[in-house]
Amino acid sequence: MSTYEQALEALAYLRSVTSSEPRIGIILGTGLGGLVKEIENPTLVSYDSIPHFSVSTVESHVGRLVFGSIHNVEVVAMQGRFHAYEGYSLQDITFPVRVMRHLGVNTLIISNACGGMNPLYRRGDIMVIDDHINLLGDNPLIGRNDERYGPRFPDMSEPYSRRLISLAEQVALEQGVRLHRGVYVVVQGPNLETRAEYRFLRTIGADVVGMSTVPETIVARHMGMDVLGFSIITDECFPDSLQPVHLEDVLAAAAVAEPVMTSIIASVVQRIEHH
Repeated sequence: MSTYEQALEALAYLRSVTSSEPRIGIILGTGLGGLVKEIENPTLVSYDSIPHFSVSTVESHVGRLVFGSIHNVEVVAMQGRFHAYEGYSLQDITFPVRVMRHLGVNTLIISNACGGMNPLYRRGDIMVIDDHINLLGDNPLIGRNDERYGPRFPDMSEPYSRRLISLAEQVALEQGVRLHRGVYVVVQGPNLETRAEYRFLRTIGADVVGMSTVPETIVARHMGMDVLGFSIITDECFPDSLQPVHLEDVLAAAAVAEPVMTSIIASVVQRIEHH
């Protein structure tokens, strides 16, 4: 069965449990599930009940779709995502994005927790993603291309929508929030990087490093969706003063920055249609 046929089966199930017609999809990263509280009249659908969906194995990821509205704009949010280090294929990881497109989603907002390598960034800061570097050694579009989704060789000259980046910057300015703008590099994980690796990643032009987001962005762009990405810097990765990182510290930093990012995303969602 092709991914397209699997997505249609997932779609049929979701249509049986909700009549929601979201235009905006949101992926919530590590420690960033709080945006769900902003969603009015929510319908919760567990991943394990949706045909062909994978199940999140990371302890800080809940594992469900949340349908509802933010400021009267219909959205669907993934509360918990999948990563390559969990043993999933990139096709599995990006399957929910395919399903979102079938639901009618044309804008994808992605968030993640990441390590900051730019010396101007501090723990708890937020960065809007301007561009990315894929060091997974893999790509979700490998294999036969399904023309119903998009072209064999999708263009990536603007992976993250400049229009949406400027909207996010405008909102941050109004809210008095410092919003960095930079390059996200994805690595496979699950171990964190060595000092030499941080130096290498900084040298090739990355500002932050993480283990997600890029596969979803590639698939979203393949289908012609606009993408807006946010990274919360949960640890400072400066090679000459590198400290051991613990998951509790990452979640604590995410918890501090989350309300700020939630506020930015909610305002962006409200204005997206008119911008």
